[in-house]
Amino acid sequence: MVSGRTAGGQPYNELFSKLTADGVEVVHLGIFDVDCVLRERRFGIEQARRFLQNDPTFVNVLHKWDVGDNVTGEGPFVGETIAADPDSVRPYPFEPNASLLLADYAGPSRATSARELLRTQIERARGLGFEIKAAFEFEFILLAETPETLRQKNFDNLDLFAPDNRCWSGLSSAVHSELVAGLESALTHGGIGVEALGMELGPGCLEATLSATHPMAAADEAALFRLYTKAFCRTRDLTASFMAQLGAASPGLSGHLHLSLCDADGGNLFFDENAPNSMSPAFGNFVGGVTQLTPELLALCAHTVNAYRRLTPGNWAPRTASWAVQNYASAVRVVPGPEPVCRMEYRVSASDTNPYLTLAMIVAAGLHGIENATALPAPMEGGGPDDTPEGVPTLPHDLYEAAHRLSSSDTARTLFGDTFIDHFVQSRLHEETTLRRHVSGFEIARYLEAI
Repeated sequence: MVSGRTAGGQPYNELFSKLTADGVEVVHLGIFDVDCVLRERRFGIEQARRFLQNDPTFVNVLHKWDVGDNVTGEGPFVGETIAADPDSVRPYPFEPNASLLLADYAGPSRATSARELLRTQIERARGLGFEIKAAFEFEFILLAETPETLRQKNFDNLDLFAPDNRCWSGLSSAVHSELVAGLESALTHGGIGVEALGMELGPGCLEATLSATHPMAAADEAALFRLYTKAFCRTRDLTASFMAQLGAASPGLSGHLHLSLCDADGGNLFFDENAPNSMSPAFGNFVGGVTQLTPELLALCAHTVNAYRRLTPGNWAPRTASWAVQNYASAVRVVPGPEPVCRMEYRVSASDTNPYLTLAMIVAAGLHGIENATALPAPMEGGGPDDTPEGVPTLPHDLYEAAHRLSSSDTARTLFGDTFIDHFVQSRLHEETTLRRHVSGFEIARYLEAI
């Protein structure tokens, strides 16, 4: 539950006492909208304390508009009670003596919150005796463009940072070490655990692997990683792109999720050294649930039109609900051991994914598999990025199909509730319709004279 109130009714006292002791003078209070864009207000610390202690409200439009700030949901648009999550507080890396604190609606709009959807699944896992460890990794592209040059070029024919980069290039890593080290320092200062950060797949491309932690922190850090990376790059006249597919000549960019289940003492419940591939029965059932439900839940982790451009031939992106041990072409890559690293990697989600929804989706589907003893299907054979194994369910081809499959899924409605599913589906159909009305320059060039 999103709440900072103590049993005695005094809100946030412990939080603000600690912030004051740490020398914090400014609080950035933010709410993530349905597209995982942070909307925030800046307060002096005493103003933030007074605001949160007096049953604060904020207009309930944030879950009812799109990424372009256009209202899509129905009114009335009124002030609705919000509450901050004290566990989310972390240093704000772009201003001295400042912290970031995440909040969300505590009234009716709580039912349409992606962050609260994840919280529900975390509590469900704990009710079954499971703890979760999770981490995201993201590929992204840096452009040698500013907000001004992007608009001067109408977002076309954009220049790439490090156009000579090759995958995992030692030369690029050496040449651009100051930028990469500076970004890692900013992320670390912002409370984001970084396992690895460096050059990746071709011109302009980098990849970051975030540290494994408990699930809400993993999603918070993933969402803030993108925000902080974009902000850091903007201050250096660069633009960081987390679009799944920036163009036909660009690689598809991933936003993979790594996850394992643990017991209360931290023991890895996915690992069984006496089982085939060291996969415990719970691990098999969990992966079985994920592969079974991915085709009908896909819109949750692929919530943009652009995400489906990555799920096309030529990209290292799966197009079937497959699994295999250590196979990078499957939807679920099983890392069987040793025990400390035994986990699953979900390889369908792209760099634009909403980490709260992706993590909620995988936890819900996996727990559904455990509760129903879902059998593990045959593993994928073959290894190329364009391999399509026979007899394996294919994924929706676009956001329109994915949204309708989500809407018609009885399992999705059981796991996430009608209110969330109806609201989310409506927002995704709006997004698909908005993009479908606009015609690209390539499409005009292809058809204008020939047809």
